[in-house]
Amino acid sequence: MARPTSRVLTLLELLQSGGIRTVAELADRLGVDGRTVRRYVDHLVDLDIPVEAVRGRYGGYRLAPGYRLPPLMLNDDEALAVLLGLVAGRRTGLLTATETATDTAGETAAAKIRRALPERLARRLDAVMESLAFTAPPAVSATPETGVLLTVADAVRHRRPISIRYTTRDGRRSERAFHPYGIVTHTGRWYVTGTDPEIGQDRTFRLDRIADARTLPGSFEPPAGLDPAQRVLSGLAEAAYRYEVTLRIHGTVEQIRTRLPASVATVEEPAPAEGTDPHAERWLHVELRAERLDWLPPVLASLDRPFVIERPDELRDLVIALADRLAASARRA
Repeated sequence: MARPTSRVLTLLELLQSGGIRTVAELADRLGVDGRTVRRYVDHLVDLDIPVEAVRGRYGGYRLAPGYRLPPLMLNDDEALAVLLGLVAGRRTGLLTATETATDTAGETAAAKIRRALPERLARRLDAVMESLAFTAPPAVSATPETGVLLTVADAVRHRRPISIRYTTRDGRRSERAFHPYGIVTHTGRWYVTGTDPEIGQDRTFRLDRIADARTLPGSFEPPAGLDPAQRVLSGLAEAAYRYEVTLRIHGTVEQIRTRLPASVATVEEPAPAEGTDPHAERWLHVELRAERLDWLPPVLASLDRPFVIERPDELRDLVIALADRLAASARRA
């Protein structure tokens, strides 16, 4: 059975979530009667927490508008959820960097939460973190600066243009105006997609390569029906790399996407002939770009679909070499 102190803190958490809470609602959540709820409210008032009684048909209790709560209080479930979220964010590259080169914001936040917890709870959470193992290595992440992320996110929300200082992959620096449409995370990296108003072209930038972002006067209207995530995936698939690969694969879009996702390849699906099944397997045009080709033959083999290599010839040689090695291994006693 929960102790009265625990129920009083739970009552504070319920009021902290905002709005007016009826006595019946609070009694049901706390597992007590209405009279006990009023007594718990008196306890909060004695602690100088301004709980207001609201009269009327839809009356109840609420915290006084503008009141700043005391330091954050977490129960066992909430503390574990926060710490596990920080660990997961650090491993997937979803956290921003601090001013130091060795720590991330997630590490410093986790340390602060750990120090603020009661010793009993802290020991239990330490046991979880020390016994926790992962089957996959941490993602190779490039964390953006917190100030850049917050400025860009605010511009996306309020549709405000920004000025950014950007460094490209080959080290070229530039400063440009930009209309940001959305922020997307993909494989441990943060991207912002939008339009360069000076040249009228769609652009996608990595947030970790933005050294500074400033909000500019004015506003803009993003295109209707925009999907920032799909725009980033398409942009990655069409980015300039050393090799441009063109294939024809016999199958369905769904079959091809199991090995060549939208971030890797574009699939051109011609309109089906009249009277044919639109979901039937057929020859589809596939294009992708890559810095290296050695990873592609095993992927094509794993598709287990007929394919034709249109270009480059180097890929055809690599596929033949892989087939020869597999055939030799299969014949080996």
